[in-house]
Amino acid sequence: MFFDYVKEERTMENIPKTVAIIMDGNGRWAKSRGLPRTAGHKKGADRVRDIALEAQRRGVEKLILYAFSTENWKRPEDEVSYLCKLPGMFFSRFIQELMDNDIRVTFAGEIERFPQNTRDVIEKAVRQTSHNKGMELCLAIDYGSRREMLLGMQKYADEVAEGERKNDLSEEEFSSYLFVPEDIDLLIRTSGEVRISNFLLWQIAYAEMIFTPIAWPDFDEAALDECLKEFAHRSRRFGGLVDEN
Repeated sequence: MFFDYVKEERTMENIPKTVAIIMDGNGRWAKSRGLPRTAGHKKGADRVRDIALEAQRRGVEKLILYAFSTENWKRPEDEVSYLCKLPGMFFSRFIQELMDNDIRVTFAGEIERFPQNTRDVIEKAVRQTSHNKGMELCLAIDYGSRREMLLGMQKYADEVAEGERKNDLSEEEFSSYLFVPEDIDLLIRTSGEVRISNFLLWQIAYAEMIFTPIAWPDFDEAALDECLKEFAHRSRRFGGLVDEN
């Protein structure tokens, strides 16, 4: 029993450095309660605060949240308009708490298509938290992985064409051309869908994946802890073999 306890303690120390979450289910959560979809998005935005603080507490180094995809522009205009207001609503309530917990805000994607006031709010949060040394909270906004890779390849090709570098790109170097240069250790998708939806396709090559039926507005600290516990018990071989003894 003692050795089982020690093994459990060691396993739980295996915390993923980089966690990415596809925050799915806001609309269905609201519909199931007879509420407008915007109510689900509001509840989902509040949940970001809870999960960010818990991830920081557990030792995650970078948390990437899929907040707005390139495909989300196809949604009804009133819903897109509300989604554009969410960053302002979120940071006005929680920026001080993020500061108090030493969390640094960044973003991945192309924010140029957003209204100027939305861009101003996001850029202000990035500047305000830039000197924090704790967990990085990265919001993937107007983000699409194929677009990310295309832009990276175009930038690399331009550098080669202009004689700034040789045509000798490695996998490691290619990552530096992406919005998110790190490999992902753990990818979580909420609300029961089992697909990637054009999110971090390069970076999740060896990620552990967990698909939970819990809708994002209900995905609380306990749900995140269960995912971290599941990750800790998995054996990551990266294509090789490990000693299971």
